[in-house]
Amino acid sequence: MNLCWVIGQLIGSGVLRGMLSVTGDWSYRIPFALQWMWPPFLIVGTFFAPESPFWLVRKGRLDAARRSLLRLTSSNSGVDYDVDEQVALIKSTNEMEMKNQKGINYWHCFQGADLRRTEIACISYLAQTLCGSALMGFSVQFYQRAGLSTENSFNFNIGQSAMGAVGTILSWFIMGYFGRRTIYLAGMAGLFLLLILVGGLGFADPANKGPSLAIGSLLLIYTMWYDLTIGPICYALVAEIPSTRHKIKTVVMARSLGNCFGFMNNALMPNFLGVNSWNWGAKTGLFWAAFCLIFLIWAWFRLPEPKGRTFAELDVLFERRVPARNFAETVVDEFDDGHGVR
Repeated sequence: MNLCWVIGQLIGSGVLRGMLSVTGDWSYRIPFALQWMWPPFLIVGTFFAPESPFWLVRKGRLDAARRSLLRLTSSNSGVDYDVDEQVALIKSTNEMEMKNQKGINYWHCFQGADLRRTEIACISYLAQTLCGSALMGFSVQFYQRAGLSTENSFNFNIGQSAMGAVGTILSWFIMGYFGRRTIYLAGMAGLFLLLILVGGLGFADPANKGPSLAIGSLLLIYTMWYDLTIGPICYALVAEIPSTRHKIKTVVMARSLGNCFGFMNNALMPNFLGVNSWNWGAKTGLFWAAFCLIFLIWAWFRLPEPKGRTFAELDVLFERRVPARNFAETVVDEFDDGHGVR
């Protein structure tokens, strides 16, 4: 998911670079018009996408769930995988959630243990928007202030998107070795430090080109670190934390919340950076660093570790109100009719 975003940013950076030599209205109309090429691909892709096995099991279509699971897995992966056992586990998980949950409407996402799960999913998504990621889209301005030509500034912008792609691909490997909570904490701490540096450099003399070049370079590092940690880990958390019966609605709410604050970003950033407006420049980094610190503190106390857990195990951990910092070492038996944890 994160790579899809980065590929879009990379294409967008290339299109804008290509439009530098175009004058008149078409210099902005073409970039907007090119976005109409994506809906047909999305429609076709959605039509051929496999159905959710969990949804099929809830509808009692076990054979269809089995076929969907086979489409989603590879026989050449080398993993010892039994599709019938997986269907049985999904069925058992669904039955356990039906026993513990009252319903699957939106308001049920805010009741009992699901309130905590909704909070984690929503704030994880919100952090993507409010951790300073909006600065990545304005690095061209800093390069121009550093004295680079317009062409080279946009070239660096393409390089920034490419670094984001590299960071995302590397994240696939580190997620196999480190937990989601560990990556999230390290990622947010790193972004906090980088934004403090960017904000501090904003107090330098504007006539000095060195700080502006350093700020642009730090934004390159920021982009790679973001796409190595916070960017992709958000999608794992939002998919893993909700219960299977509330997952779709929880993801909808989390994404909608992120979009709403994205509108706020789009309104704030031009004012933060505009020389004829607030003109904060790089000092804007301190504003976003404050949010990073808030999210870092929240994650330390509230973000659990879902890595290596089945959805049934996560159900037990949330139902028993296990503290976030104890998730990783808590032993769970989802089939135990007693407490289920020890």
